[in-house]
Amino acid sequence: MAWTAEKLAGLQRKFGDATGGDLLDPKGQRIAEKIFSEGGRRPAPYAGMPTLLDAPHIAFDAGSDISALDVALYGVPMDLGVTNRNGSRFGPRALRSIERIGPYNDALECAPVHEMSVADIGDVPMQSRFDLTQSHADVEDFVNRIVAQGVIPLGVGGDHSISHPILKAVAKDGPVGMIHIDAHCDTGGSYEGEKFHHGGPFRNAVLDGLLDPERTIQIGIRGAAKYIWEFSEMSGMTVVEAASITEANLPDIIAKARDVVGDGPTYFSFDIDSLDPAFAPGTGTPEVGGLTTREAFKLIRGMKGVNLVGGDVVEVAPAYDPTTNTAQNGAQMLFEILSLMQFSPSRTSK
Repeated sequence: MAWTAEKLAGLQRKFGDATGGDLLDPKGQRIAEKIFSEGGRRPAPYAGMPTLLDAPHIAFDAGSDISALDVALYGVPMDLGVTNRNGSRFGPRALRSIERIGPYNDALECAPVHEMSVADIGDVPMQSRFDLTQSHADVEDFVNRIVAQGVIPLGVGGDHSISHPILKAVAKDGPVGMIHIDAHCDTGGSYEGEKFHHGGPFRNAVLDGLLDPERTIQIGIRGAAKYIWEFSEMSGMTVVEAASITEANLPDIIAKARDVVGDGPTYFSFDIDSLDPAFAPGTGTPEVGGLTTREAFKLIRGMKGVNLVGGDVVEVAPAYDPTTNTAQNGAQMLFEILSLMQFSPSRTSK
């Protein structure tokens, strides 16, 4: 059909005086009303104090009441458990520096920071820069205080060893299931006298009765360390290797993951090295042959409605991230997991 003056006049009547926050689609207007203020204004993403996902900041001290929150975002600036390149202690700061993620999740049709009560409550205060055991105790204490107030914790590491003390807090009432997206199973044994490194948190969590291996799925596994990961399959975990993942079978993998974790409480752990180094070079143990960002999106978004009780994004090491792609993708994955939490039964039943 030809473009006419009447069509132009119709568009001018509808949109000529509209602001960015005036939308005709009711679904879009619902979101816009939460994000835009009068006159089509919204906060500049590059101004003010940087926070995780531009969430409001709340100081979380020993007596702080955060019980009104649905989800608490927090940082764990600790990488004493690495076996290769260090530097993920700067991960929380790197993700806070990413100035625009969201606010709308187009796939899940939600704006989680605006439709839930979410805040960045700061970093776990570490008592020592050198003591791994003390650092893990500090993480457990911090997350205990979040969980005790009925708030879902969503952390940013730091190395993957932090997941074990987090699970100690999250799984106090019994073992949880887990969706784990990673290049590595992280179920190794003691290395050189230390068993609480970043290559073994989920073996430790199973042996401590925190993690149900039969309700755990690990997706994206690959690399030369495969011979180390026998604990995963022998304990009953479901392992999906990166080499077996195709665009065509992603729906089957999603269905399998949902079947494995079922309706019970589930933790979501995302290691940035699950992505191929083309997308995330800034990490301690990069492994070629990994997921694309599109594949990761589909996997995460396919978990809508799973009963999430906590989660983390770990191993962003900005020193090896010259273009900030790794931090950008880490912040995006954090946003995707936060979006899932909007639909978690644990949140909606609060």
